[in-house]
Amino acid sequence: MSAARIVLVEDDDSIRMISQLSLEQLGGYEVLALESGEEALRQAAAFAPQLLVLDVSMPGMDGPQTLAGLRLQPALQQVPAIFLTAHTQASRIAELRALGAVDVVAKPFDPHELCERVAAALGLGASS
Repeated sequence: MSAARIVLVEDDDSIRMISQLSLEQLGGYEVLALESGEEALRQAAAFAPQLLVLDVSMPGMDGPQTLAGLRLQPALQQVPAIFLTAHTQASRIAELRALGAVDVVAKPFDPHELCERVAAALGLGASS
């Protein structure tokens, strides 16, 4: 079975690098790491991801706007999405879930927890 493909959109270089390494090394996923919503709109569909992992707070196009734009592309309409955010109030998490997120992961996060949450979103159960 081939590795699940994940589009990761995170504007912070260090968080993007840690997230990508975690998902690739610990989770065994194939990751397309992008730094903006605009890049995601241009490149995500061609990558054919099984999951979208989006930072909520980004300059220009934020995570919710990025997800809305990706949902306009037929190939990405049904792809599950996880949001990454430092804003973990229950009301904010509820808002993000209402936008279509299957999960909301609080930053900072443990790399193993990120992989477990991704596996759950992909319907793979625990990765260990």
